[in-house]
Amino acid sequence: MISALLDNRRFRSWGGQVLLLGGFAALLAWLVSNTVANLHARGIRVGLDFLSRPANFPISESVLPYDPSDTFLWAYVAGLGNTLTISILAILLSTVLGLVVGLARRSKHPLTSGVAGVFVTTMRNMPLIVHLLFWYALATIALPAPRQAFNPLPGVFLSLRGFYIPSLQLDTAAVAFLCAMGGVLALFAYFRRRFARTWIGFAIAIVIAVALAAVIRPSFELDTPQMKGFNFTGGLRLSPEFAALMLGLVIYTSAFIGEIIRGGIDAVPLGQWEAGRAIGLSERHTLTKVVIPQALRIIIRPMTSQYLSTVKNTTLALAVGYPELGLVVGTVINQTGQAIESIALLLGIFLTISIAVSLFMNWYNARVALVEAR
Repeated sequence: MISALLDNRRFRSWGGQVLLLGGFAALLAWLVSNTVANLHARGIRVGLDFLSRPANFPISESVLPYDPSDTFLWAYVAGLGNTLTISILAILLSTVLGLVVGLARRSKHPLTSGVAGVFVTTMRNMPLIVHLLFWYALATIALPAPRQAFNPLPGVFLSLRGFYIPSLQLDTAAVAFLCAMGGVLALFAYFRRRFARTWIGFAIAIVIAVALAAVIRPSFELDTPQMKGFNFTGGLRLSPEFAALMLGLVIYTSAFIGEIIRGGIDAVPLGQWEAGRAIGLSERHTLTKVVIPQALRIIIRPMTSQYLSTVKNTTLALAVGYPELGLVVGTVINQTGQAIESIALLLGIFLTISIAVSLFMNWYNARVALVEAR
């Protein structure tokens, strides 16, 4: 009986994995129990009770509303909101800039391709921390005081206290109107194949928009920054820390994404370009309708790794003082001494974000993948 089981290849495979998993679980349990016992012996409290206590420290800027009287748990949530914001913005902007860089690298114009090549080579071989420190120094030293702020465009001001741009003030009716229009456009995109002509769908969307505006009566107001006293008031302020972080992350990441996109396009056979030209498509339509859909199957996998790296690179925001999750965790550890719990929460949150990004990209990869007949 035993010899028959040992000769079974499947049993040996599963048995080895079960033993390995059991050994790892036992080792983990021993480490946790040993750590808890040593901390108790030294009079250090262990647990997550501190999350309900008041944080009593400020967060310089937060996407979510935050006050020092809020709990440590909400401080974590505020830091997570900042991390997700800069991650999403950096991924979107670096993808757009990377597409431009990748296409420029393939340009037949020697100056365009040469400048793009220098950009990629320089930015990829410079550490991200150097990018961040350079842009932060430029934003806090090279820019003038608010009264002498640069004014490159109407309503846009650049000073050492931040970048000020006009903002759109929306009331509740305006938010409801935008949400409703978003739903209408989503339905139009989903059912677009049922419209014989695209202009019919646009006409229906315009009629619905006018009807909603007449019923909801949304109010939109443009708030422009104005100089009052020693600083600007009104509009939207982008802090030097946020601006330096976004510039550094986007420029650094776009160099890698540009090479990924260029490599994916170059991997598509030249015959596809010739086929597009043969049926009368322009170069632009051949690129967008024929080549890029095929290149996506090659681009998505390395792009997933780059997106994951971008999310993890946001922890370097502490170098310029932007309060993302890592900086908040460090402050909480200094306040409470709960280092193990705080680091475990940090690891768990970043692991969850990474898994979510991977699942989404794998789902999208499955949608664009070729389905081969068996």
